[in-house]
Amino acid sequence: MGVSADRLSGGFFLLFGLAMYFLVNPTYIETVEGGNLSPNALPNVVSLVIAFCGGLLLIKPTPEQLRDPRQMAITGLYVAVLVVGIWAMSLWGFEYVAPALALVIMGLIGERRPLWLGLGVVGMPALIWFLVTQVLGRALP
Repeated sequence: MGVSADRLSGGFFLLFGLAMYFLVNPTYIETVEGGNLSPNALPNVVSLVIAFCGGLLLIKPTPEQLRDPRQMAITGLYVAVLVVGIWAMSLWGFEYVAPALALVIMGLIGERRPLWLGLGVVGMPALIWFLVTQVLGRALP
């Protein structure tokens, strides 16, 4: 059982998920009265899923293969767009940034069909806004 990038990243995500579950979530998630869903339910589930998947990758890594540099650059571009989008949401709010962010991401993946663009740019942000603010009673950035 040698050391590989998959084993290292699996170990990282195993520790990250466990740290989120046991240290970060209990410290930074406030309990609130009312509502159908506890505020720590989704973060705890996601933390455990991350830890579980990291453990699986640690135990059974994928076969070694070289990645295409072009695909890695495209992945870096997606990450940069998401970072800028999240930063912009902190400045101007979800309602203004989410449609533009969705349009940029859909453009990057090559989506050109008007119906899907409309659903992705208008429909999904509206549905997310409705579910989070109206149904769950939580505020969006």
